[in-house]
Amino acid sequence: MALLLRKRQELADRYGIGWHITAVASRRLGWLVNHEGFTPEKLLAGDFSEGCRVGHFASWMHAAKPDVMFEASSLNAETGEPAITHIRTALTIGAHAISANKGPVVHAYRELSALAASRGLRFYFESAMMDGAPVFSLFRSALPAIEIRGFRGVINSTTTVILEAMQAGKSFDEAVGEAQRLGVAETDPSADVDGIDAAVKVVEVANVLMGASLGLADVRREGIRGITRSQLQEAQENGEAWRLVSRARRQPDGSIAASVAPERLKLDDPLAHVHGTSLLIAFETDIFNELMISERDPGPEATAYGMLSDFVNAVRSA
Repeated sequence: MALLLRKRQELADRYGIGWHITAVASRRLGWLVNHEGFTPEKLLAGDFSEGCRVGHFASWMHAAKPDVMFEASSLNAETGEPAITHIRTALTIGAHAISANKGPVVHAYRELSALAASRGLRFYFESAMMDGAPVFSLFRSALPAIEIRGFRGVINSTTTVILEAMQAGKSFDEAVGEAQRLGVAETDPSADVDGIDAAVKVVEVANVLMGASLGLADVRREGIRGITRSQLQEAQENGEAWRLVSRARRQPDGSIAASVAPERLKLDDPLAHVHGTSLLIAFETDIFNELMISERDPGPEATAYGMLSDFVNAVRSA
């Protein structure tokens, strides 16, 4: 919301877009509605007194009557809920759906995209991949008529932080603790260290950009728990680096082979130079041998910008 407020005048001047907020919700707040519009500065200060509480999501949506819904609930990698229901409801009542959640893309991309198209709406989700860097929108808008043959990347920053800490001499548990103190690892880091988060992103990209129909079970997955300090230090001494590498590639029969696994990389490989919380994905296409998208140490505002850019693109193209 802070970024939306900061860009308010720019959106009006450059694109003729004005906005006001008619509903906000969270686990702690519940479902709050204000037909006249909340004061954004009050919301940012933690003052929600302008809102009227309603009982559940459906009544919240119908009471708010939004033109656009921003969906940023927590990921449920197994089912994609409740985010899928949130987005389906928004589209059904006539609102564009902007999401930072990977779950709906993995489990219901085709359904939700078709529903949006049938109603002249947009379902966009740039912030569900690489903190809002233009992965999906690049191919949707700037690279028509291109064939993606495969991709590879370092698309989970937590594992890079852990591997680098171990390379510096820390134990696995100490490295996880450091990642948690930095705020890049959850209290339970298994989704990152076991490659689940990276596998979810592989499915997203393969299904959206390569027309695949992958599920999480279709991604061969190995995490970083088996990598030792001695392996990391030996690689460093030999001018190499370990990274958790995500891959997908179209096979001769048309199927997509996908994997997530730690790899020992030569230092002339761009993936070996991904450090800290930075990310990189490299696409092989029929035109470009290797087209790379990278971001260096993104912060929370990068994710917010992905949602903002989706908002602008959805409203302008409607």
